[in-house]
Amino acid sequence: MPVERIVLEWRLDPRGAHRLPQIDVDTSVIVVCNEGWASSLAARDLQRVGLADATDLVGGFRGWAAAGLPVSRELSPVVS
Repeated sequence: MPVERIVLEWRLDPRGAHRLPQIDVDTSVIVVCNEGWASSLAARDLQRVGLADATDLVGGFRGWAAAGLPVSRELSPVVS
């Protein structure tokens, strides 16, 4: 489920009042950005708010696509 970076911590903070209902301290989260730089920082920030299993996709979307892994043109709704 896509979540905008600007609201990432407060929507995924497992103890936050505005968290998404399916998020708790045991939720695994993989953060993806275009090249893998911003997602590394976002995953670190999610770990700081209590999601110990938060991580990112090394190389981001571009690395994924360059490796020949499947890519879909369908857009998912973004949660804000």
